[in-house]
Amino acid sequence: MHDDPDPDEVASLLLAGIGTLIRRVRHVPVDGGLTMPERTALSHLERSGPTTSSELARQVQITAQAMGATLSALRARGLAERRPDPNDGRRMVLSVTDAGLQALKDKRSARAELIARSLTSGAFTPAELEQLATAAPLLERLAQHI
Repeated sequence: MHDDPDPDEVASLLLAGIGTLIRRVRHVPVDGGLTMPERTALSHLERSGPTTSSELARQVQITAQAMGATLSALRARGLAERRPDPNDGRRMVLSVTDAGLQALKDKRSARAELIARSLTSGAFTPAELEQLATAAPLLERLAQHI
């Protein structure tokens, strides 16, 4: 007879495994030209839409000065743009440009390719690849319930 898995133990194993995976993927250099702060700012702009620099800094929990430097670099490269707020012309809002969206897509693709290379390196059996494919939607659902 098989005992039901202990949710605390499963949670600890998942957290450790996923944490290691995320750290490794983030630390392996991939082409894409975005620093971590730049990617974070663009990703938030992509998800939340146009917003002010101070609101974006609050969302990602960094200082307004650090966000200002990041956004200046993104604007200089044409990855983000600043326009008057349509609801309050005194304020400026930032948004991601088409070039910024492409840079995000390129970075995500490079990381997916990194993982795909690892999966096809011979380190995983076909059965293990099937297990990982089955687990992916479950991990997504878990993330949605946190």
